[in-house]
Amino acid sequence: MASAFQETNGAFPVLIVEDDRFMRTILAANLQEAGYRVVSAVNGSEALEIISRDHFPIVITDWVMPEMDGLELCRAIRSGTTDRYTYIILLTAHNDREDLIIGLEAGADEYLIKPVNQAELTVRLKTARRILDLESSLKKSLAEIKAISVRDPLTEAYNRRYLNELLPQEIKRAYRYKRPLSVIMFDIDHFKEVNDRYDHHAGDLVLQGCAGCIMGSLRKGIDWLARYGGEEFVIVLPETDLTGAGVVAERLRLKIAELITSSHGQEIRITASFGVVSISQFPQQEMIQALTMVEHADHCMYEAKCEGRNRIKAMQL
Repeated sequence: MASAFQETNGAFPVLIVEDDRFMRTILAANLQEAGYRVVSAVNGSEALEIISRDHFPIVITDWVMPEMDGLELCRAIRSGTTDRYTYIILLTAHNDREDLIIGLEAGADEYLIKPVNQAELTVRLKTARRILDLESSLKKSLAEIKAISVRDPLTEAYNRRYLNELLPQEIKRAYRYKRPLSVIMFDIDHFKEVNDRYDHHAGDLVLQGCAGCIMGSLRKGIDWLARYGGEEFVIVLPETDLTGAGVVAERLRLKIAELITSSHGQEIRITASFGVVSISQFPQQEMIQALTMVEHADHCMYEAKCEGRNRIKAMQL
């Protein structure tokens, strides 16, 4: 299996940090022959400059060097803010147990006694790559779990937890940059009748189709949809004033009214009622809260239902 860090040309990047030119040349030649992409530095300071420009998953560094030695380099790498792990192999002429412990405590993952045995180095590099692949796989799994945790499993829209976490951030950003922000809440009209007349599976298909229709109509990477609960959804529209949000709501209302869901050979049509609120004025007063914004959108949506459904009510906050 290819490494998570393997480049398209098959070369795995390794940074060698060694002030001895002969040792540096030998190490580089052996690693290149083994298929690695090698970059070299003569001390820890130069190595940090290189690392600041490009990530090296494996660093092989000498202990004793001018300007910045291997221990200082280990500590500097470990104190960095990157979320990508660097596996550090420390080269040392010290064979004393206490010295080796000092090296490991400084942040080294492994050590090799100089002069370096090529077969031993090859084995240590295989271990390093196995650990890096495991770490990369774990991060990928955690990212997938996080993505699942903020999505509604039925509609694939964001869930209420995501709304509660992200809407306050959108409001803070709007106030900071004095840019408009709008929230739309909509509810599928007479949804209970869909479940009662057809079945809950048909109701699920309606929800999925409705959410898919909405998500496909929003600005990718800017607007987002969250399922608020049951048949209620919330749309967050950054950089959108009340007029613009009203246009979006009307477009979505028409799309939902045109939506046809097929279940058990029957065609199901629905409509939805919309409540729209917007903030575009930012006086020197207390920032509006996310809950308040959602409550106002809910109130507008309720008015739309009371006035006959399949319509929009809007207000400026």
